[in-house]
Amino acid sequence: MTTSSTQIARTRKRHDRGLVTIAAYKLFIALVFAAVGVGALHLVGKDVGDVLSSVVSDLRFNPEGRFVNFVLDKASLLDDPALRRIGFGAFCYAAVSIVEGVGLYLEKAWAEYLTLAITASFLPIEIRELMHRFTWVRVGIFLINVVVLIYLIVIVFERHHKKRLTVATSGK
Repeated sequence: MTTSSTQIARTRKRHDRGLVTIAAYKLFIALVFAAVGVGALHLVGKDVGDVLSSVVSDLRFNPEGRFVNFVLDKASLLDDPALRRIGFGAFCYAAVSIVEGVGLYLEKAWAEYLTLAITASFLPIEIRELMHRFTWVRVGIFLINVVVLIYLIVIVFERHHKKRLTVATSGK
C-alpha cells in the first residue's frame, strides 16, 4: 500500500513560526559576526588607519567630521594581536549563533535553554549600554532580545507543563 504525498504532507509536523523566526535571526547574527571576523582578519598586517582613511575618502565622508575623527583615532588602537582576538571572538560567537539557530529550527529543547541563557546574560550589558548612550538601534536590539527571551520562556514553560500533564495522566 502506498501513501499519497498529500497524506505525507498532512502528517508532517509544522514548525513553530516563532522558533523559525528566532532561528533566522540567530543565523543572520551568525552571518554578521562571521563577516566581522573575516574583516578583522583581513586587516591583519595592514595599517588600519590608512585603510579607514581610504574608505572615508571613497565614501566621500567629511574627513573633518566628528564621527570620522573618532573612528580614525580609535583605529590606532587596533594592532595585529587585537585584530586576531576580534576575529577569533567574532567567529566563536558566529559558531554559537549557528548552533542556536539550527537547534531552534529543529525545535530542540537544549537550543531553547541555550538561547535563553545567552539572551538573558546579554540583557544587563544591553541595559548598561542604553543607559550610557541611548540610540534607537540599541533600543531595537534590546527589545528584540526581550521578545525572544519572553517567547522562549513561554515555550519552555508550556513544554514543561505538557510533560507534567502527560506524566500525570499516564500514571493513572
